[in-house]
Amino acid sequence: MSKNVDFDLLLSRVNEIINDFQNEYEKLKSICELLKNNVDHYDWVGFYFVGNTEKNELVLGPFVGEPTEHVKIKFGDGICGQAAEMKDVFVVQDVSKETNYLSCSPKVKSEIVVPILKNGEIVGELDIDSHKIEPFTEKDKLFLEKVCEIVAKIV
Repeated sequence: MSKNVDFDLLLSRVNEIINDFQNEYEKLKSICELLKNNVDHYDWVGFYFVGNTEKNELVLGPFVGEPTEHVKIKFGDGICGQAAEMKDVFVVQDVSKETNYLSCSPKVKSEIVVPILKNGEIVGELDIDSHKIEPFTEKDKLFLEKVCEIVAKIV
């Protein structure tokens, strides 16, 4: 689980990515790759952003993992939509126990969604799916909140 992950090192690499790459998409895609490749229980990593026209809708941005049919999600729908609506982190250790869950793949067993806030308003979120049950710890939550604080500076 996450106890073997050097989250401080990963945070410094996130900061390097933010400073190195030219465009926002490349930065975000590289962060997704970094997280998926370095944390064994992060099987799908992606960003959703509040839509330009529909302010109550999330639109899929850069991601790494299996393709998903959920390219647009209304606020309140599924774990992502609930996290956006509440502007809060959602940790679901076993998605089979959730009634308001949008399944991307039968392999997904758990999910963590962390909002990206600017001036108290939601602009997007980081969504991570795992193929394991109960993989996410408080360390994951704190680390991903820091990642989202960094990302908020560029979006």
